[in-house]
Amino acid sequence: MKTTLVIMAAGIGSRFGGGIKQLAAVGPGGEIIMDYSIHDALEAGFNKILFIIRKDIREAFREAIGNRMEEICGKLGVEVGYAFQELSDLPEGVQLPEGRTKPWGTGQAVLACREQLQEPFAVINADDYYGKEAFRQIHDFLVQYTPEKSMDFCMAGFILKNTLSDNGSVTRGICRVNEAGYLTGVEETGNLVKDKEGAAVEEDGVRRPVDADSYVSMNMWGLTPEFLPRLAEGFREFFRNLEGRELKGEYLLPIFIDELLQAGEISVKVLETSDRWFGVTYQEDKDTVIGAFRKLIEEGVYRKDLFGDLLEKQA
Repeated sequence: MKTTLVIMAAGIGSRFGGGIKQLAAVGPGGEIIMDYSIHDALEAGFNKILFIIRKDIREAFREAIGNRMEEICGKLGVEVGYAFQELSDLPEGVQLPEGRTKPWGTGQAVLACREQLQEPFAVINADDYYGKEAFRQIHDFLVQYTPEKSMDFCMAGFILKNTLSDNGSVTRGICRVNEAGYLTGVEETGNLVKDKEGAAVEEDGVRRPVDADSYVSMNMWGLTPEFLPRLAEGFREFFRNLEGRELKGEYLLPIFIDELLQAGEISVKVLETSDRWFGVTYQEDKDTVIGAFRKLIEEGVYRKDLFGDLLEKQA
């Protein structure tokens, strides 16, 4: 069965010194975090890659990774495509609010792929490292897809304490999970920081403890093509309730999935992973991430010639 990896890479990280954080080199050969995610996805069995980017970073993106991936994936028989998240890509009849300059969030980003997805797919952030286990589990879930299971989704469940930055606060979707391992709710929680007790929410200098062993969503979802029309309907509903938030409001994938959960329209299996997340949220995170990949290479998790193992198998 064809399974697609959708990589959301349209955002420029405002907290990352104004640079394009997704394109920061972290590997010994200039690899970026996406290289490792793509390697792990291909190793797990995904056979199509879709990048969501903005048109104004198209050339920089292709220079940093796109051209290289097209060449490698071509040798492996894997399709590579691009979708463009556009501020003006709005539901019919919706006018672009005056003064709006930023795209509409991760829900809109996935909708940019709607013409290119006819198969089950995983969605990830470009600037997050997820680890091999999560890709294997999501792929194995997706290949069980049938039309009768079109609203059965999954997500990689990371442990909160394994996803915090040493250099500042982060936002995570803290999850409620039932005894059967299914998601019952997601609460988007900002200002999460490392704490001597594990984790806390920090607001106005005051810290409130949070269970550091909670499951969190890192925007790594396993979804079906039937989800996309419902996502488009949700985007129209989003604009009906936008009043007062025209310049900053975002249509976020975890929040919409939670709405569907509460309405009883879908199920989401939480696939527990013990892998440690890392990513480049802040400029200061970069050295930590470089060191983490260096250690993974020393431990034999990856080769210095990252895709060499997959190309050798193909040969």
